[in-house]
Amino acid sequence: MKLDSKKHYLQVALNSNIYDAQRIIASLPQSDRIIIEVGTPLIKEFGAHAIRSIRSMWQSKLLGFAPSFNMGFNNSMLASSIFSFAGRAGQPAMQASTNPLTRNAQPATPYIVADLKCMDRAQREVQIAFQGGASAAIVLGQAPIETVNEFIASCNELGIDSMVDMMNIDQPYKVLRKLKKLPDVVLLHRGVDETELGDKPLPIHLINKVKGAYDVAISIAGGDTSREVQSAFFNGANIVVLWKNFYSATQDTAQIANEFLQQVK
Repeated sequence: MKLDSKKHYLQVALNSNIYDAQRIIASLPQSDRIIIEVGTPLIKEFGAHAIRSIRSMWQSKLLGFAPSFNMGFNNSMLASSIFSFAGRAGQPAMQASTNPLTRNAQPATPYIVADLKCMDRAQREVQIAFQGGASAAIVLGQAPIETVNEFIASCNELGIDSMVDMMNIDQPYKVLRKLKKLPDVVLLHRGVDETELGDKPLPIHLINKVKGAYDVAISIAGGDTSREVQSAFFNGANIVVLWKNFYSATQDTAQIANEFLQQVK
């Protein structure tokens, strides 16, 4: 993956339900600076269908159409959807070329992150994300090193981006040091429970420590405020992940999205 070093990206994490996801996506501005994350709760409840549905919604929005979805599906629809996305098995280069973080990205191309929080069975979970149409997938840095290595290798094979979530890891560079190949993105993450039930700071101080030693893109998750977003970008983050303001759709969703997007330069 080749990031445009002059750009920053806003990742909107959708964690509530498919219906709220539709309303939120409908309210978002059309922007190639926005990445859509299919959150772990949605994947646990709806599986790969959540990834397919949200990808379809965001692509429709980027093309100027109203996002819609069909919650009903059967085996024939499932088989069809597996091969309906660019970058099907055997053609990883096609999938890789649609990455909006790359130099040749097209604004109408949806970039979807599947937050699998993978801890085991890396190859199979990457396949599920890929078949759902994900552009990137997430493995936990807490997973066995064999799992993280296999996850990164499987993502490379299928042409999607690998992201390693360093939640609850104080020294993420020690994990990176053990890997056979670096991931595309390192996610520095303060968890929701840590944010709401504790006083752990957003791990902005780790950005330069990781970037100073490794050539990887950095994503920051766990911040809620405009100041935290600005601070993350100022300190070198490439992606800032937001969830709290986008957990459910409100009449202010569009305004909130535009206000945050103004900080993404």
